[in-house]
Amino acid sequence: MEMQGSRVLAVTQQQAWDAILDPQVLQACIPGCERMESTAPNQYTAMLALRVGPVAAKFNGKVALSDVMPPDSCTISFDGQGGAAGFGKGSAKVRLAPKDAGCELAYDVNAQVGGKIAQVGQRLIDSVAKAMAEDFFKRFELEMQTRYPAAAPSTSAAPAVQKGAGVPAWVWIAAAIVIAAAAWFALRH
Repeated sequence: MEMQGSRVLAVTQQQAWDAILDPQVLQACIPGCERMESTAPNQYTAMLALRVGPVAAKFNGKVALSDVMPPDSCTISFDGQGGAAGFGKGSAKVRLAPKDAGCELAYDVNAQVGGKIAQVGQRLIDSVAKAMAEDFFKRFELEMQTRYPAAAPSTSAAPAVQKGAGVPAWVWIAAAIVIAAAAWFALRH
């Protein structure tokens, strides 16, 4: 699966960077995230409850940051296990750049999914991934507005663009973005 996207945020590049590296922000913004904890510098564990069609499970995952270049970019690697429901693993490159009065968050995700969750059908997985990515960005923007109320309302770009086959976005954006972001995130299943 490959997913790419970007979003303009109404906060500074440094504010967005700090939020993306904050486990509490990620937990609040990632749909279904029940736990996000730092285990070591640039390493996290996460637990997410996810439903894709008839398949529902709790996924436990590990997230690691590498190629960290504050406040510009990082690579997020992730590995999530959902027992009989399946697994997700991959990496996301997250980039932040100043844009007008805010910043732009962009991401490129490469991921694999297997098990029952991969068998529910690509269209359903794609629609769930897109919805979760959009939900992550809405929550992230709301969190930024709460933390930095002086920032102007978001001038969000078009919704995250998805390319190719999709998987639930929590792993990609959580790690991605988270991933994500925004992101998720995001992602992020």
